[in-house]
Amino acid sequence: MEEELNYVTPTFKRDGAPAREEASSVIYDQVLVNIGRENTITPENPSEKREGGYLQPLLCVLAAALGIVCVILVSVIIMLSNRISAVKSEQEREIKNFTTQVLQLGRKTEEIARDRDQLNWTLGVILQYDVFSVNVHCPQRVCKPCEDGWIRFKSNCYLFQESSYYYHWRSWEGSRKKCNEMMADLVMIESLEEQEFINNYTEGYNDDAHGYWIGLSNNNINGTWMWINGSNFTVE
Repeated sequence: MEEELNYVTPTFKRDGAPAREEASSVIYDQVLVNIGRENTITPENPSEKREGGYLQPLLCVLAAALGIVCVILVSVIIMLSNRISAVKSEQEREIKNFTTQVLQLGRKTEEIARDRDQLNWTLGVILQYDVFSVNVHCPQRVCKPCEDGWIRFKSNCYLFQESSYYYHWRSWEGSRKKCNEMMADLVMIESLEEQEFINNYTEGYNDDAHGYWIGLSNNNINGTWMWINGSNFTVE
């Protein structure tokens, strides 16, 4: 820091001195003052210098802090993404297991329904007999829908007997009597499906010398064709 120097030349006026010297003295004084002012150096403000020096480190700290925050945010996002993927996979496995269990329960339900229908059918068959033979219908205590040799179609059992010997052939009355002995009767065809079912089992034994009796006859007073239950025969 330089001090401001002012040079002043004192001038003493003497009596009778010319006025020219006083004027030049004043001009010289002003010149020295102006020169001194021009050579003066303005000092720097210490507070501004400190602020400029602190600004750069502060920016570095902020940049580092922002970088750390970004790294933390990225890490959190990755962790959350992995967690969401794990939860989603677990939910998919649970849904798959639940679907499998539902399918298994559906199959179990179908099996139970079939067993129920079988029991109801067996009960219906038992109720048709005055004396139900367990040994015949339920060998080894396992009830079957039909006896051995009989064929089941819907809720009925059918027996197709074939014989190549003439003495085994029976008349309509003899065939019905044989059926009655087995707690059955000659068949009454009640639907086209039943007729097709019967045709599939009688086609090879139906010719001029062989055939099967059904529950249809004209052995009545009027000579009309009637079923064994008394209903009239109609052609559809």
